[in-house]
Amino acid sequence: MKKTFMKRAIELALNNVTSHAGGPFGAVIVKDENIISEGTNLVTSSCDPTAHAEILAIRKACQKLNTFNLSGCDIYTSCEPCPMCLAGIYWARLERLFYAGSRNDAAQNGFDDDFFYKELNKPQAQRHIPIEQFMRNEAQSAFEAWRNSDKKIAY
Repeated sequence: MKKTFMKRAIELALNNVTSHAGGPFGAVIVKDENIISEGTNLVTSSCDPTAHAEILAIRKACQKLNTFNLSGCDIYTSCEPCPMCLAGIYWARLERLFYAGSRNDAAQNGFDDDFFYKELNKPQAQRHIPIEQFMRNEAQSAFEAWRNSDKKIAY
């Protein structure tokens, strides 16, 4: 079955290119050997830099299952996920990740995620975008309200 799911992710990526909807990326989320959601890269057609195949597939799966926790689900992607998508996969608590193309394949085709991987390994002061923390003490009130809430839902 793994081959079937990966073939579908790759087919979605190819169809996405030929339909001019976005980049060459597709993803499917599987639960109990059934595809429960699919996503393709819609960055350019939706004018949304976060509209990556994996993120859209996660959003659809969560809506379909009415949960923010996709434990028990696997994700198949046509290419190794970028750092944003990888973080989303972890936040969604997906069980396993399977991918076809590598980040090097993506880089050779103009999708250089390696920049982001390198940026995340640098100290904040050395990153491309300046980062400044301020008003930390004032922000603690939101965390305190969270800690004291009897209606919070841990995630």
